[in-house]
Amino acid sequence: MNAMPRLPSTWFDGRSPRAQACDLCIEGEELVLTLESGVRRYPVREVRWAERRSHGQRQSELPDGSLIQHADAGEWDAWRQASGQREGAVVGWMQSWRATLVAMVASVVFLGAAWTWGVPWLSQALAQQVPHSLEVRLGEQGMQQLDRLFLQPSALPAQQQEALRTRFRSAVERAFPEGSSPAWQLAFHRSQALGANAFALPGGFIVITDDLVNLLTDQPDAITGVLAHELGHVHHRHGLDLMVRASLVSALVGVVLGDASGFLASVPATLATQAYSRDAERAADAFAAQLLERSGVSPSVMVAFFERIRQQEETDQDDGGHGDTTLPIAIASHPGHDERTRFFREWQREPARP
Repeated sequence: MNAMPRLPSTWFDGRSPRAQACDLCIEGEELVLTLESGVRRYPVREVRWAERRSHGQRQSELPDGSLIQHADAGEWDAWRQASGQREGAVVGWMQSWRATLVAMVASVVFLGAAWTWGVPWLSQALAQQVPHSLEVRLGEQGMQQLDRLFLQPSALPAQQQEALRTRFRSAVERAFPEGSSPAWQLAFHRSQALGANAFALPGGFIVITDDLVNLLTDQPDAITGVLAHELGHVHHRHGLDLMVRASLVSALVGVVLGDASGFLASVPATLATQAYSRDAERAADAFAAQLLERSGVSPSVMVAFFERIRQQEETDQDDGGHGDTTLPIAIASHPGHDERTRFFREWQREPARP
């Protein structure tokens, strides 16, 4: 009967940093470790064997907390193979460029499917389950952050602010006479960074900038329409959906890239939450058109808004500026100006279902 191969190596007892010379041999189902002080035996299945890699030493952990370190990786691998030890399928796959390529393709397909269908569906489902009280707290925190970063107190006269707020409140009350409208809070702010802008945060917080009000000073019904659009985002909980989606994307990328990927994981989350989806914008436009029509205002008043926005973008481009801002109501992810203008100009109430 042929003797099993032996391997001189080094052993650490787990308590002292001093290495001890040892001699290794696998006999049946046991790893036999011979030291100057005696012989130790360990069940092979309880040893945490080092995985085979292209470079680096091999280190295996033993059941009693001690470990074996072997500097010559090739020698270690040859000894294990000669001793009849077989590597797991996962290690074999890791050493195969074909298996690695297949795994990469599968990962890309999985991430693509999760991004396209999984994350949007799950984020929408989870957003609808968030209690309103928590949504309000999230909105309050968002407002505090925006106040520090982008927003300054409005320079509009208090009388003008109150007139616009009252006009919008009256439109909402006429559109929802039973009092079933989403809860909202309207705030006016000045912001050099955001320019002519309006946006909604979770919990019903709606912000409109001085520049947008000044852009539509002679079109108060269009301002009401813009605010109705933002109330549509509140109604559909689009802002909360984006926050949930950002968390899901960060978690998904973190799983793929590992625990050290916190910074990288925040990049796609930031990109994903720059704007609502086109479908969300269309839903908010439909909500605004219905609110305007129910309150006795023609949805076509929004045409003036899009014409003014288009003119301002053209002016900004001619002046060497940027047509978009951080949270603009007409950013690239929105449906095109022509499509939205046509929607409001041609909008008609859907016939009642029998």
